[in-house]
Amino acid sequence: MSLLFPDSDKFFNAGMDESGRGCLFGPVVAAIVILPKNFIELSKQEKVIIRDSKKMTMLQKKKSREFIEKHALDYNVQFVDHEHINKNGIMKSTMQCMNNCVQNLKIKPLTLHVDGNFYENHHPEIHYECIVKGDNNPLYPEIACASILAKTHRDEYMLQLANDHSEWNEKYDIGHNKGYGTKKMIEGIKSFGLSELHRTHFCKHFI
Repeated sequence: MSLLFPDSDKFFNAGMDESGRGCLFGPVVAAIVILPKNFIELSKQEKVIIRDSKKMTMLQKKKSREFIEKHALDYNVQFVDHEHINKNGIMKSTMQCMNNCVQNLKIKPLTLHVDGNFYENHHPEIHYECIVKGDNNPLYPEIACASILAKTHRDEYMLQLANDHSEWNEKYDIGHNKGYGTKKMIEGIKSFGLSELHRTHFCKHFI
């Protein structure tokens, strides 16, 4: 039986994180999550892991994503593509992606807990706090949940790209590296040049 009582929550804290900010290829993805008060209690009962997505296996992330999307009071995931990144830079694109998440929530949060040390708030009526390494801080499970959603949604997108564009996967190994600057990615750029989804500013040093 669910232990969640969302109607008892009057003020909501949202957690937010991104995935793919440091990639050479593809979009940046952000996620925002609002949790009920006893979310962690239920996650422990159902043996669901909630922590920094970088410290989880693929199966753990899959199970946690399903749990979060089922039990969160509200969540949203947004993508900003390589074209926006190439035109505006990764910082502005990441901030736009995060603020798009806030804009598309159904529940208006009282406070945003944002992973990292910087956030450009486009919603001045909402208070925010930057939490360095917040995705690995047990005091902010909403940030860890946002980390899991952003990571899994982006990985899913990159795997679909690899399936749909086998030539990109063969050249740049995007199915494995998810667009990050691994040895195979850099070798692919040097050998074949850039695809239409590469971040040109990030990649110019390897051409």
